[in-house]
Amino acid sequence: MFWQTSRFRLELNRPLVMGIVNVTPDSFSDGGRHDTLQQALAHAEQLLAQGADLLDLGGESTRPGSPPVGLDEEWRRLEGVLREVVRWQVPISVDTYKAEVMRRALDLGVDVINDIWALRQPGAPEVVAAHPACGVCLMHMHRDPQTMQVAPMVGDVVPQVLSFLQDASAGLLARGVARERIVLDAGVGFGKTVEQNFALLARQHELDQSGWPWLAGWSRKSSLGAVTGLDVADRLVPSTTAAVLAADRGARVLRVHDVRETVAALQVWQAVRQAQAPSTPVQSMSV
Repeated sequence: MFWQTSRFRLELNRPLVMGIVNVTPDSFSDGGRHDTLQQALAHAEQLLAQGADLLDLGGESTRPGSPPVGLDEEWRRLEGVLREVVRWQVPISVDTYKAEVMRRALDLGVDVINDIWALRQPGAPEVVAAHPACGVCLMHMHRDPQTMQVAPMVGDVVPQVLSFLQDASAGLLARGVARERIVLDAGVGFGKTVEQNFALLARQHELDQSGWPWLAGWSRKSSLGAVTGLDVADRLVPSTTAAVLAADRGARVLRVHDVRETVAALQVWQAVRQAQAPSTPVQSMSV
């Protein structure tokens, strides 16, 4: 299995680590820490040095209750950073739902569009379908960032999420977008209760059996705080634990803030998996 993107064919035979670069003043975890060009580029370099396989840049916070940001302001935050990082010859994703931001980013050479709205905003599916090879991540979100946690989903979340994303994927396939360009994200924390979020993790094998590659975004989420009592700045251990559990249940991409620690945790997980794999007996050959 692989993920086709604008410039790279990303093999998914192991979980890829997507490092988060928030070029925002108000993201829930690290808002204001990397919102200048120099800070964002330094952080991006650091994440790559720590082992990130690709970077995900966002210019608008989508935390619960966050106000929307205008097109011009979002692009102002992103443009300078994108112009530089696309020169680094590493896979670059942009976290946006605005069609014009998608188009401008892809014109600069960005590899992946990561959309919390699953291309439901006007013009978004047309931009992705018109591009010959960009990757896309379609995420499930209930309602919108302003109201999603005011009235979260009800009922069994797993089949609802799967049905929504299968429909969204079918729509892209009908537009001629190749299957290998699409990755799905269940949208942990986007309009779900704590129990529903953990149901998505516990039953992720049901999503994985759909045949699509899945991205998991558990890093520093409030559900981790709900079960541990830890503030967002102290959720490193729960975040890496959730990432490994997601990988063990089939997630092919892990979107994280803490790249070094996640990479190290995955190395231990992979060593255990290799030790469990049955060895192939060596057969003697007669001559």
